[in-house]
Amino acid sequence: MNFADSLEEAAFRKRLRDWLQVNTPKLPPSSTSDDYWEAQADWHQSLYDAGFFGLSWPKEIGGHEMPTVYEVIVDDELAAAGAPPRPSLGYLVQGILHHGSEDIRARLLPGIVNGRDRWCQGFSEPEAGSDLASLRTCAVRDGDEWVITGHKVWTSYSDQADWCLVLARTDPDVPKHKGISAFRVSMNQPGVEQRPLQMINGITREFGEVLFDGARAHADDMIGEPGEGWRLAMTVVSHEREPGELGYVARYRKLVNQLARQVAQDPPSYGSEQHRDLAWAIVEAEMLRMHVCRRLSDRLDGITHGPEGSVDKLLMTQVEQAVGHAAVSIGGALADDDTWLRVYLYSR
Repeated sequence: MNFADSLEEAAFRKRLRDWLQVNTPKLPPSSTSDDYWEAQADWHQSLYDAGFFGLSWPKEIGGHEMPTVYEVIVDDELAAAGAPPRPSLGYLVQGILHHGSEDIRARLLPGIVNGRDRWCQGFSEPEAGSDLASLRTCAVRDGDEWVITGHKVWTSYSDQADWCLVLARTDPDVPKHKGISAFRVSMNQPGVEQRPLQMINGITREFGEVLFDGARAHADDMIGEPGEGWRLAMTVVSHEREPGELGYVARYRKLVNQLARQVAQDPPSYGSEQHRDLAWAIVEAEMLRMHVCRRLSDRLDGITHGPEGSVDKLLMTQVEQAVGHAAVSIGGALADDDTWLRVYLYSR
């Protein structure tokens, strides 16, 4: 693995770094604040206008068709600058690029790339999480529309989305993996009810339940052919499970380094157990960094991965929990600032 920048990459990195010095928000938005989505949309627009978003995507949808390594550079520099991460839309773009018709790609992708349209993902259900193919949400054809009825859960930021990528069963008489189709469904219509889920760390806006009761999607908004929803879902998940390149790794390491500085200021105040918790968090973060570097090396060499993408999610969860445990052990659950407690609770 060789991650040294070429001359072109180094010039791009410098241009991005200079731009971030001027344009990084002084107070990165929090997902719990009322103005989070407005700030996030502004940040998306700024990245897009400056030419730092959608770098590897096709030009016809607003991308730049640059090598993937430039996206890695963007993630790395955003984390180093303490800037908000770029919007995580690769899973959605790749799903539509690989499975959508030419018409679907032309209609949907530009609005996703430039930030005009906000999307959420309607996959998981109360009785269909790990066994997603057992989903019960159904879609019945009615003229030029499909009528959708069902219940989705753990839908991220559904209350802020304009559209939802919904998996629904369109043929109950075939094996479960073959009877699923994918739709673009408007979130602003009768027949769509949203219920926020209260998280243990106090966040109420990150996840929600979405109930569809006679909601409608136009036949032209089916993404892919009837019965091809499972294939689209696997494409989406394979991109969703990637650990966000080096950006996420840098953020974990930033938290660990913050804890290490706190301990270094007064080492005798912390016992052997707290030192051990910190050491384990450092080890876990470094293991994730090495894993991500290897995966990135494969990706830059044109090697694609399949089910092993789930390992990325597992490792990320382990690092989150190790950092969260060290955060409470060292930072203290009763500290004046509840930042460390929130880190711990989110990791659970």
